[in-house]
Amino acid sequence: MAAPRPTTTLDLTRPARLTPGGVEGGSVVATRVRSWMVRRAGGTPVLTVLPYLLLAFLAAITVPVQHANGASPIVELVLAAALAGWMLWLFTLHPGWRDRPVVMAVFLAGVVAVTMVLVLRAPWFGFFTPAAYVYAYRLVRWPGQLVAVAAVAVVAGTAQAYAVPLDDAAGIATYAAIVVANALPMCGYAWLRQNLDRQDRQRRQALAEVRAANERLAASLADNAALHRALLDQAHQAGVAAERQRLAREIHDTMAQGLTGIVTQLQAAEQAADEPVRWRRHFAAATALARESLTEARRSVHELRPEPLETGRLSEALAEVAHRWSARSGIDAQVTTTGTVRPMGTDAEVALLRVAQEALANVAKHAGAGRVGVTLSYLAHEVALDVRDDGRGFDPTAPAARRTDGGFGLVAMRQRVEARAGELTVESEPGLGTTISARIPTAEEAG
Repeated sequence: MAAPRPTTTLDLTRPARLTPGGVEGGSVVATRVRSWMVRRAGGTPVLTVLPYLLLAFLAAITVPVQHANGASPIVELVLAAALAGWMLWLFTLHPGWRDRPVVMAVFLAGVVAVTMVLVLRAPWFGFFTPAAYVYAYRLVRWPGQLVAVAAVAVVAGTAQAYAVPLDDAAGIATYAAIVVANALPMCGYAWLRQNLDRQDRQRRQALAEVRAANERLAASLADNAALHRALLDQAHQAGVAAERQRLAREIHDTMAQGLTGIVTQLQAAEQAADEPVRWRRHFAAATALARESLTEARRSVHELRPEPLETGRLSEALAEVAHRWSARSGIDAQVTTTGTVRPMGTDAEVALLRVAQEALANVAKHAGAGRVGVTLSYLAHEVALDVRDDGRGFDPTAPAARRTDGGFGLVAMRQRVEARAGELTVESEPGLGTTISARIPTAEEAG
């Protein structure tokens, strides 16, 4: 930095003259040139053409200035040519080397070193520092970029402080202040660029993640749509199967039982053909069963409550059903209700009533019983229905027991009860009668 200053008749301190800038009047011009080149660094000509044009312009100025000072411009021209060759070989002719950090670091170090020598000999070469800034911003990666920018700032500050004497503390302090004034904003700009680039990378990454998430979401929605269609199809099939089971249970509990009773009464009437009173009684019972079965069949089709439940509570409906059954079968049936009577859901009441009807029908057909007891118990958390007979009984585990009525009686009862989260049990032994128990939770427990 203590190199002798050239004496020149060109007054570089005047604001109207072209100077490298800094504390002198030309600082505004240099700053604007540097800022423009940095902003335009994204264009290829800024890196491949303008540095050479700027260097050629400065070399052309050097010739008359040095001749005016009585000095030879040969050294400056040789250094400028060397700098141009350095840029041509390491940067322009080998674009593939621009992605090599080590090569670019060496390249920029050479540019800064040669420019520094030129600035020490001819300060107007400080106008070349905008090109050096562009190289530093574009070719050096973070955080080495800060070092590169600071080195270029030292060169620019040296050019701007060419008229500052360095033989005292005040001059050295002024020189240092000029260098710092160059380094701080340019390094700050490098830091800002780094942050903006980082944020831009984060935004691009976030957008890529959002796109990937959207693609996954679209695929998931497509899968969900396919699953939804499959579930709808399964639900439709399940609904069809459930409706078929319901109709089968209703037909069995109404029409089948009614037809069985009608056949029984007609057979009895046929046997009593010679006894008009008995014949009329059996015929009237068959006619009543036919009407009752027809009514229940219509109600089942429309999923209405059974007729006994339409006019009373479950306990009253059970008593009515048992009374009718006793009148037809000639078997004594007693109905008992225990606990505090409380309302139940319609489906639960229908299920228990159908269980009682089926159990009584089985007693009439198979048990050979003399008495039947029907108990309806309102317990703390459930309602229990027990149908007991003193008939011949059977072995519930024997296959023949499950085929006695065509295989659907106990199955229908169990389906009805389990559909309401209940439980159906059958207890029987040969010669000891049969007990059928159905337990259904109350509405609070089932929910």
